[in-house]
Amino acid sequence: MCDTLVALPAATARGATLFAKNSDRERNEAQILELIPAARHTAGAPVRLTYIDIPQVERTHACLLSRPFWMWGAEMGANEHGVVIGNEAVHAVVPAQRRRALIGMDLVRLGLERAASAAEAVEVIAGLLETHGQGGDCGHLGRFYYHNSFLIADAAEAFVLETVGRWWALERVTSTRAISNALSIADAADAVSPALAAHASGQGWRDAKGRFDFAERLLDRERDKVSRGIERCARGSALLAAQAGALTGARMASILRDHGVAGADPAWTPAGLVGRTICMHAGPGDRRSQTTASLVSELRPDAHVHWVTGSSAPCLSPFKPVILGAGLPDQGPGATDHFDAATRWWRHERLHRVVLPDYAARIAILAGERDRLETAFRARIDVALTAGAGPAALRAEVEACWIEADAAEARWAKAVAVAPAPARPSGAYRRSWARLNAVAGLPPPP
Repeated sequence: MCDTLVALPAATARGATLFAKNSDRERNEAQILELIPAARHTAGAPVRLTYIDIPQVERTHACLLSRPFWMWGAEMGANEHGVVIGNEAVHAVVPAQRRRALIGMDLVRLGLERAASAAEAVEVIAGLLETHGQGGDCGHLGRFYYHNSFLIADAAEAFVLETVGRWWALERVTSTRAISNALSIADAADAVSPALAAHASGQGWRDAKGRFDFAERLLDRERDKVSRGIERCARGSALLAAQAGALTGARMASILRDHGVAGADPAWTPAGLVGRTICMHAGPGDRRSQTTASLVSELRPDAHVHWVTGSSAPCLSPFKPVILGAGLPDQGPGATDHFDAATRWWRHERLHRVVLPDYAARIAILAGERDRLETAFRARIDVALTAGAGPAALRAEVEACWIEADAAEARWAKAVAVAPAPARPSGAYRRSWARLNAVAGLPPPP
């Protein structure tokens, strides 16, 4: 389960396109943050994706990717041209294909590697989808089959591309837009795939004006009762609309940290969470997902700055800068689903899981410094960009921000380790975490 947001320049405080996504996946499903360099290839040679081979193109663009460790594709990312893409699992009355084909994460990476604009990325993804189809298990420990929707943006424009099998519908974004785990394009699609158009006509879906409601016809409402996609999309849309014209990267980050109306209570805890929120925390039953990585991109006319957690739980992590061309700080050895203190993702995850049993008290230990760090990071990057810093100077500033963030997280880990013992959460909540901690080989809390 995920949430993705965009605001075009007229809706933002600094006239930049803002893009944000939380990637929600299973709680031990670490994500790898990596830079893939631009490359030249033998056109038509096979390239192996998560499950299938497809023909390679002659040139691929440099990309920043956040991808589940076991996949070729990515949950979200950006390329050297300022194209950003995120995807969402969606469920339709047409069952998702189980036979292996492209998966949504493959399509995200392919769009970034092959497109120099948002419009071109739409063409790449739609064309590959029609040619190869989508399907295959996208779960980590549990089986998970779904269709995909995409939010695709660059500095000038943005699109929502929603798919069911090889069908697709496209909507051009006019100001702000949120997508979640539910089909959301209604009867104002700007384009639909030829096969879908023919099917809609054959089924008598069209009204007197020739339109049909894509989401109403195809959304699986029973599955949405579990994923709460309509509800979360409405929440994201409302938070964007409330700040339209004044949106900043910091405000997009605050939306990614949203725990719903109840989360405004200082005593709120994910242990008692019912349903799903934009900043997602796992628990017992069908709430097996958590936010495992987060991204906010600011696409300015003169620069593209990406802010990442490189970790789960954006409410417990500072967003840190990445600028393509200035490198990515070392993330440690490639993360897997087994605890490794040498990887940044798992170091933070251990902190996250120590905070959870007494969330309200323990987040209070770190939230103030988290916000101060982010404010300082944004100011420093702004100064460097305004001064026209070259790649080496930008790399030094980026590295310094990451070093400070790492040092802060180390302090927080020590502080929460000596905090008073909390009341024990419910048995079901405690057991759900104990089981997955054991599967990951996570050491017991200090």
